[in-house]
Amino acid sequence: MALEQQLQNQVPDLMGDDLFGEDPALQHWQSQLACQEARQSLADYGQKLGSAYWREQGALANRQPPQWRGWSAQGERIDHVDFHPAWHHLLSLGMEQGLHIWPHQPQPGQHLLRAMGFYLHGQIEAGTLCPLTMTRAAAPLLQSDPFQEWAARLDINQYDSSSQQMVEKSSVLLGMGMTERQGGSDLRGCTTEAHPDGQAFRVYGHKWFLSVPQADGHLVLAREHEQFSCFLMPRYTEDSLNRRYIRRLKDKLGNRSNASAEIDFDGALAWRVGQAGRGIALLAAMAARTRIDCVLGSAALMRQALVQSLHYCRHRRCFGKQLIDQPMMQAVLLDMSLESEAATHLALFLVDLQERANDPVAQSVLRVLAPAAKFWVCRRAIALCAEAMETWGGNGYIEDGPMPRLLREAPVNSIWEGSGNVMCLDVQRALSQEGVLEALQADLRARTGDDAELGQAAQEVLSAVSQAGGRVWTQKLLTLYQSCLMRQVAPDAVADLFTTHRLQQGPAAVFGLEGVEQACWYLHRSWPRLQAS
Repeated sequence: MALEQQLQNQVPDLMGDDLFGEDPALQHWQSQLACQEARQSLADYGQKLGSAYWREQGALANRQPPQWRGWSAQGERIDHVDFHPAWHHLLSLGMEQGLHIWPHQPQPGQHLLRAMGFYLHGQIEAGTLCPLTMTRAAAPLLQSDPFQEWAARLDINQYDSSSQQMVEKSSVLLGMGMTERQGGSDLRGCTTEAHPDGQAFRVYGHKWFLSVPQADGHLVLAREHEQFSCFLMPRYTEDSLNRRYIRRLKDKLGNRSNASAEIDFDGALAWRVGQAGRGIALLAAMAARTRIDCVLGSAALMRQALVQSLHYCRHRRCFGKQLIDQPMMQAVLLDMSLESEAATHLALFLVDLQERANDPVAQSVLRVLAPAAKFWVCRRAIALCAEAMETWGGNGYIEDGPMPRLLREAPVNSIWEGSGNVMCLDVQRALSQEGVLEALQADLRARTGDDAELGQAAQEVLSAVSQAGGRVWTQKLLTLYQSCLMRQVAPDAVADLFTTHRLQQGPAAVFGLEGVEQACWYLHRSWPRLQAS
């Protein structure tokens, strides 16, 4: 059989797509950016990331995961983590875009600009998001006098991969270490201890999960005289590797490009950050910032899974039609497109709340919605990525394509920084704080306005507030907010479809909205490239 015949009905790799310009949700949110230069920066980044080169870099970084080298050829302890060069290229790209920078005097739209870049980056490679988000989330904790040299290097847009002490580097990356083998999410089970040593401390103990072990410094939780304090632990001291020793790298289901380690502390040098006894509160504030990035990262995976499905179904022919023209496949793709768009709007809405740092109502609403969104959106990403894999049939299960990596990547955001039950308990805690429930009620009244359907749903959610923090209640709150956002920013037909199938009926166990007229219009709007076919 001729080679040409063997290759019939095969789908080409997706490349050269415009991640920014072809995303309807981003087109709404970019209008919030007053600066044309900022909008152009996002447009350029989206086009660059969609190229064949950067897609291949993302695949390479995951195909060859990091390796730990504990000792040099001479027997010296080095604890070096070797990465594929693609990892360094992608991390450098993200830092050039400023994805690791926390603006200390933010201009309007600055958080939003960074969030959209983070979302674009996460569609091509998710592992490099970890050091970027850790560094950014830690930065506000290091603005006091003892850490000025660190703080100055956190704002540099140039990646420095060298392994040396902080003062010899142009820029630095940070990680975090809280979880221990016996405690998990219960941070009060921490047994690691810090003992004074002049102006510094010596830390003894371990961490079961240490993010970004190759980072230049880590914020670590440790006991100090029966109090829990936060400490900055450098990777290198003035003359040697600090006394923090990698035990092994974790062999993870997904997030393969990124290193996570078990680590021991044997008198490791560290400096206290903030007041004694404030460690859990400080690291919880850092975690709150990373949770928003978890939602953004999951929305990014959902968007990429959707686009890969649309691309495949546009090119693949089955039972006499293109897959995308088969009614049942249209129903699945349409449902996925609604889920993806609503997730993106919600993620960027959280960032919009974050922008309004001086608005107490916005901050109270954010305190509830950030853990709630992490619970719901990150969980939905797992289901959507699994459904997207099925749209490819058997080809979706093969490692040559993008779908296995997307599916493996999806669970990490649901688990990292607190799994589902922990998030729901955090929602409960937030609503128990003074003024938070009242702020949520006021915000929902303003958002539902005269819309009878949304108003009724809000009344039902708020009347069941005694169940607040339960998984079902949290899901209902999130779908209500997503419905409000879709009503605000999406075309009426799209918003109607979402509210009918999510708010009224509740999310189904399977994807598929059958019997929807003009399904092609919805799909073309989701990914305008389809209109060229």
